[in-house]
Amino acid sequence: MVKITSKTNDIIEKEAKYLSYTTRVPYFPLVVDKAKGVYVTDIEGNEFIDFLSSAAVLNTGHNHPKVEEVVIEQAHKFLHYTPAYMYHQPHTELAEKLIEITPGNFDKRVAFAISGSVAAEGAVKAAKAYTRRNHIVSFMRSYHGTTYGSLSVSGYSSQMRRNQGTLMPDVHFVPYPDNYRCSLNDTNSYCYQECLKHIRLLFETVVSPEEVAAIIFEPVQGDGGILVPEVEFFNELHKICAKHGILMIADEVQTGFGRTGKLFASERYDFVPDIIALGKAIASGMPLSAIVARAEIMESWGAPQFMFNTAGNVLSCRAALATIEIIEEENLVANAVTIGDYMINRFNHMKDKYECIGDVRGLGLLIGLDIVKDRSTKERDIEKTKKICWRSWETGLILAFFSSSVLRICPPLIITLEQAEHALDIIESAISDVEKGRVSDDVLQSIKGW
Repeated sequence: MVKITSKTNDIIEKEAKYLSYTTRVPYFPLVVDKAKGVYVTDIEGNEFIDFLSSAAVLNTGHNHPKVEEVVIEQAHKFLHYTPAYMYHQPHTELAEKLIEITPGNFDKRVAFAISGSVAAEGAVKAAKAYTRRNHIVSFMRSYHGTTYGSLSVSGYSSQMRRNQGTLMPDVHFVPYPDNYRCSLNDTNSYCYQECLKHIRLLFETVVSPEEVAAIIFEPVQGDGGILVPEVEFFNELHKICAKHGILMIADEVQTGFGRTGKLFASERYDFVPDIIALGKAIASGMPLSAIVARAEIMESWGAPQFMFNTAGNVLSCRAALATIEIIEEENLVANAVTIGDYMINRFNHMKDKYECIGDVRGLGLLIGLDIVKDRSTKERDIEKTKKICWRSWETGLILAFFSSSVLRICPPLIITLEQAEHALDIIESAISDVEKGRVSDDVLQSIKGW
């Protein structure tokens, strides 16, 4: 079991005094001291396997030697000079590399930002500028960020919009396919077809498709509970969009750079998105995001509509170039498939043993375990989910959840089979302890989650 002393508690108490609560969704009293590979060590000396990857940011693991090397090397040269006014070589090289690796054999352009939220907002701005249309379609339970524009197109939770008044107008939300809890039919089969009907109905009754600039979507809906739609859903949606000149924006902030067993999750589909938003894992923890889109779209707007002083920071660009090299050289996409398949298979075996596991779903190393009170009703068991995460932390694993009751499995893509086996042993033991009533209700006061 982990040991926590006043060293940790003092920091947490001080943070509660000085930081706004809106910046944090608390899980555990874990104060990070150092990290390497798939392991995190706190200031108490407790070591954990990381099954969160800093919210899918560290696909190459913590402090990969190649990333460390290039960042230190660059820091000795210069830390920053704004690419908004001048030039630096890594900025150009990274843009060239992103154009090479993102889907689509057509002329593209890149724009850099600092966070995934800003990239998603910029993608919407670019779509509006190009189409000269105002309306945007997004999905219920989607999460695109917390800036004004990205919050406006996020359908994750009403709490995100509380006391914000009117956000960006002309945004319409439609259901996202959920084959476990389809809200549109009783059988959950062919949920994607019901969602397509809803979109067609929206265009028939609420907004003309000729007024819609874009549909923004997550290829796998992450924070909504790791929902994986049928390939046919987005292929059919693309046909509707193509017919009416509606752009398709793929938010690959969470799914990009190998996380789902493809370099980009939208490679599953028969079409190429018009705009792709990137972030999180792009630079192995350094602050960076990007938009990659068709050249004609990116040339339809001008400075300073999407210009930021510290976007495309030279250290971040060097880290991103190293990140892409690591993913390619160490075959991390293939490893995500191999280890992900093993995990899903083992989680399904756990499902046979533990009634609280209602569903196992995911792609690559983005996997969700849906924890329920009753399999027939599929009622979410929020308290049990929190207790499983807490017990996992107590026994050496960083495990989080979102959508109230879905365990979030997203370790670094460098994870080995042996490390995965050990981590899953911890999770299974945690589930067993919770089922047997060995985890106190007191922990519910500390762990809030997403």
